[in-house]
Amino acid sequence: MEVINTNEAKYDRKAELQAFDETKAGVKGLVDADLIKRKKIIQEVGQASESWGFLQVINHGIPSHVLEEMKDGVIRFFEQDTEVKKQWYTRDFIKVFQYTSNFDLFGAPVTNWRDTFTAIIAPTPPNPEILPSVCRDILLEYTNQVMELGDTLFELLSEAIVLEPNHLKDMD
Repeated sequence: MEVINTNEAKYDRKAELQAFDETKAGVKGLVDADLIKRKKIIQEVGQASESWGFLQVINHGIPSHVLEEMKDGVIRFFEQDTEVKKQWYTRDFIKVFQYTSNFDLFGAPVTNWRDTFTAIIAPTPPNPEILPSVCRDILLEYTNQVMELGDTLFELLSEAIVLEPNHLKDMD
């Protein structure tokens, strides 16, 4: 994970992504591979957090096929027959899987017409049977990938503020 100025003419994003993807090591492998580089990454993460309050992760390690399959899973869900989707429609926002239109339909002064689904899968994965079959597997896989990325970012942020690597991850 490296802070890169993507405006530089010499930056070849596609080549960088391809090279990273071919390592099959993910962000954790990239970070663990080089301690000197890791120190630089920790410093850059710390500076970005302090200066900006946020950071953008490029080359995050979530495989492109997982991202594409996630998009395809969302499309599969929304393209189902209305009768099939109706079984998932709810305004009960404590359910693990929620399909709704305009979550703030009755409270907002204006209506933003959109359909949405939300799946509460982390930190404890639900029984897979309560997720729609058309996107179940990819929801779980994508969540695992994002959780791994989150753990790595927590490690880097912990070290950037001179704490043990697991400090933020281990907080309740």
